[in-house]
Amino acid sequence: MSSIVVPTLAPPRRAWLTDLPVLLVAVVWGASYLAAKGITTTHTVVAVLVLRFAIVLPALAVACRRGLRALNAAQWRGAGLLGLVLSGIFLLETYGVVHTSATNAGLVISLTMIFTPLAEAAVTRVRPSGAFLAAAGLSVAGVVLLTQGGGFTAPSSGDLLMLLAAMARTVHVLAMARIKAVQEADSLSLTTVQLGGAVAVFAVLAAVPGTGDAPWTTAADFGPGEWGGLLFLSVFCTLIAFFVQMWSVRRTSPSRVSLLLGTEPLWAAAVGIVIGGERLGAFGLAGAALVLAGTAWGRRAASPGTP
Repeated sequence: MSSIVVPTLAPPRRAWLTDLPVLLVAVVWGASYLAAKGITTTHTVVAVLVLRFAIVLPALAVACRRGLRALNAAQWRGAGLLGLVLSGIFLLETYGVVHTSATNAGLVISLTMIFTPLAEAAVTRVRPSGAFLAAAGLSVAGVVLLTQGGGFTAPSSGDLLMLLAAMARTVHVLAMARIKAVQEADSLSLTTVQLGGAVAVFAVLAAVPGTGDAPWTTAADFGPGEWGGLLFLSVFCTLIAFFVQMWSVRRTSPSRVSLLLGTEPLWAAAVGIVIGGERLGAFGLAGAALVLAGTAWGRRAASPGTP
């Protein structure tokens, strides 16, 4: 870790150009719960992660080969460290989703909205505003109401894994903003190194006996629907999502990015309604409204003067 670097904030009139891609990431991540549960079992978690990352990595490496050659040793180390954190996030989230309900997973992971500003305040020694904390709390309260329609079950091992995943997400966002070396490098090249580091971790785990089915065995058992879900997770929820996250966190604040990503449970509910045939009910609709209101309020509290 290097000395603290404060990201450059986007000009107020253009803030929505930075916020919109992050919001779209929240949308696809919300849809990822349904996709992941559709193709993953307890015995295929590591195999699916290997396939999910390996699909896009070769093309990505070819596309940014010049940028990769331009990275210096410090940038490789910084991106490699981020890749290790990223692998932990995906392992915790995927095992968590397998061992709990999608409802609980969406609720617990939303706590990143609270963890990030608190962690950022601890690092910078600048207390977050009361308005921001209140907005984040309003969003979390909305998530609680939003998920009641699906039935909030008793905490399980999967819930604990999702809690750890929320903490790991916080570490990842802060690390992207605080490691000086990665601030000066090309976003696409850094994303490639991160994904490569994560694939290496998953490949090592896949070779360890007792970690589940082999990637090639899992791939052979997939039908068209499973391959479609895997490509969605690989291209949209992994490659594009983490490139956008790295791009945006260098142009705004980690707290602002995490608050926007915190709308993920709202989109997860929307996907469940449209595709899964679920119904929200009165509490769910009220929760959705609170999530949207809390996010809008928090955006302005995190960066006063933004639209």
